[in-house]
Amino acid sequence: MKYSFLFLVALGSVFSCSQPKDEVQVEAEPEVSKFLHKALVEKIYTADPSAHVFEGKIYIYPSHDTETEVAEDDMGSHFDMKDYHVFSMEKPGAAVTDHGVALKLEDVPWAGRQLWAPDAAEKDGKYYLYFPAKDKNDIFKIGVAVSDRPEGPFKAEPEPIKGTFSMDPAVFQEGEEYYMLFGGIWGGQLQWYDDQKLVAGRKGPTDGLPAAGEKALMPYIAKLRDSMKDLAERPKELLILDESGEPIKAGDNNRRFFEAAWMHKYKGKYYLSYSTGDTHFIAYAIGDNPYGPFTYQGNVLDPVEGWTNHHSIVEFEGKWYLFYHDTELSGKTPLRNIKMAELIHQEDGKIQTVKAMR
Repeated sequence: MKYSFLFLVALGSVFSCSQPKDEVQVEAEPEVSKFLHKALVEKIYTADPSAHVFEGKIYIYPSHDTETEVAEDDMGSHFDMKDYHVFSMEKPGAAVTDHGVALKLEDVPWAGRQLWAPDAAEKDGKYYLYFPAKDKNDIFKIGVAVSDRPEGPFKAEPEPIKGTFSMDPAVFQEGEEYYMLFGGIWGGQLQWYDDQKLVAGRKGPTDGLPAAGEKALMPYIAKLRDSMKDLAERPKELLILDESGEPIKAGDNNRRFFEAAWMHKYKGKYYLSYSTGDTHFIAYAIGDNPYGPFTYQGNVLDPVEGWTNHHSIVEFEGKWYLFYHDTELSGKTPLRNIKMAELIHQEDGKIQTVKAMR
C-alpha cells in the first residue's frame, strides 16, 4: 500500500505537469509611429503642397508623383509628373476630398514634360493655376491655366508667361496686388542664367553655380498684371542676408536658397521661406516689404524623411498651418505624400520650428 500510494502521487504529478496552463494574455504595446503627422492623401502620391483658403475651405494644389522608369539624377529627372489633382478640406482634421485631374500635360500646348510644383490664386471669381514645365527644348518655363472654380478643371494658356524661367512659382497676394515668386537651382536650372538670360552650354546641376564664397543665387519676384496672365515688371532678386547684413554665400548650404520660395505676412512683417535643398531644411527670413531684403532667422521645418522638402504656409480661422511632404507611405523620394501641422509664431515674431519625426 505504501508503494502504491507513492506511485499514484507520482503519476498524478506527471499528469498535472503535462496539462496546459491557463495562458496569460499580455497586450502588446501599440507601435508608436516615428512620424508626427498623418498623410492627408493615401490613394495617390502627392508632393509640394500649396495651400490656400478659397470659398471658406482649404484648397491644396500639390504635384502628383507617379511610378516612373526614369533613372534618378541630380537634375530631378525622376520627378516625371504628368498631371495635377486638386484637394480640399472643410477645416483642419476634416476629410480630404480629391477633385480629380485638374490639368494634364497633354493639354498644355507648349509643354514637353515634368509638371512640377504648382500654386494657385483667385481674383474676381476666376482661379489661376501657375505651374512649371519643361518646354519642347527641355527648358523650364512657368505657365498659367484658368478656371471658374477653385478645383478646376483648368485651361492652359497657349504659351508660357513671358519673362519667366526656372520653376516653383508661388503667388503672394496683398490687397489687390499679386506677386509671383519663383526659382530653383540644380534641376530648377536657375544656375543656367546670367542676368535672366539663358547661357548656352550650361547643362548640369552645378554649371553656373557661384563659388562657395560668392553670393548665393536668390529667388525672384515680379508683380503680376491685372490679367493675372503676365508679369507687370522685370523680375527682381529677393536678397537673403545673414545677421551681419551680408548676402548669404553659395557655400552656406544650411541657409542658402535652393528652391520652393513661399511668402506670407504676419503682424506687418514679410516672411520668405524656402528649401535649402541638399541640407533638407525649410528656412525663413524676414523683411519689411515683399521685395526685401530679408534677414535669415532660422528654420520653419526640420528635415523630413526623403531627399526633398517643399512647403506652404496658410492662415485659417485665426490659426496658421504648415503644409509639407515626406515619404512615409512609400519610403521612396520620388513617391511622396502631403501632410500638415500647426505653425506657431512666437511673441518675438520668430517661428517655432516644426519637427516632422519623433
